Amino acid sequence: MLSLALTRRIARPQLAAGIPALARWYSQKTFNTDGERVIYEKLTEKFKPSELQVEDVSGGCGTFYQIVIASDEFKGLPLVKQQRLVNQTLKEEIQGIHGLQLKTIAPK
Repeated sequence: MLSLALTRRIARPQLAAGIPALARWYSQKTFNTDGERVIYEKLTEKFKPSELQVEDVSGGCGTFYQIVIASDEFKGLPLVKQQRLVNQTLKEEIQGIHGLQLKTIAPK
């Protein structure tokens, strides 16, 4: 039986390679769920990201999100501190979800 992670890699090879879908990577204007919209707005307000991707990868039920965020706010901070800042910002949302895949990037 295939693991969930392997199934996602097979079904969505662009994400497994770390290359998100370009349309959602540069400017996400449409959201599949209200949860995506809320998370996107909170992160945009707090971090003014140069790049942001928020995707509900639970099939639309809002229990698992994948987030990729690049912000100048992360410059000079260790990876753990970057992710803690995002987790603190999404504290309320995280309480209601099952899982979060988070990638933070400090632009050069």
